[in-house]
Amino acid sequence: MKAVIQRVSRASVTIGDRIHSQIGSGLLVLLGVEDADTNEDIEWLSAKIVNLRIFNDENGVMNVSVKDKKGEILLVSQFTLHASTKKGNRPSYIKASKPEIAIPQYEKMIAQLSADLGQPVKTGEFGADMKVELLNDGPVTIVMDTKNKE
Repeated sequence: MKAVIQRVSRASVTIGDRIHSQIGSGLLVLLGVEDADTNEDIEWLSAKIVNLRIFNDENGVMNVSVKDKKGEILLVSQFTLHASTKKGNRPSYIKASKPEIAIPQYEKMIAQLSADLGQPVKTGEFGADMKVELLNDGPVTIVMDTKNKE
C-alpha cells in the first residue's frame, strides 16, 4: 500500500457538481492498493497515519497527531500512486489492484482508520471521477509505502 498524507486546513471531494465529502483541519490521505497488500499492511499504515506527530503543539513544534487533536481524515483511493514510469512516457498501472481486490482493501482501510482515529473518516468514491481540493497546511506532505517501511 502506498499513501500520500497531507496535513490540511481543509479538503473536499467533489463528484459531478456536488461536494461528496469534506473535512476541516486534519489529513487528506491518497491511498493506492496493490495485490500483495495484506491486513497487516492496513493495520500498520492506519496506526502510522493516526499517530504521525505532524501538527503543531503550543510551542509551534510538530508534536501532535491527528488523533490527539481530534482532527479529521479524508481518505481517497488513487490507483495512480502505483504508476510505473520506468519505460516510455505513458505510465503503466500494472501494479495497481483491480477493483475486485482494491475495493475490499479500501473498505478495510476505512474501517481500520475509523477505529484507530476514534471517529468515522470521510471518503471519496472508489472509481469515480473526483475533483479533490485541499489547502495544504505547512505544506506538510509525507509519502509512505508498506513495502518500504523507512
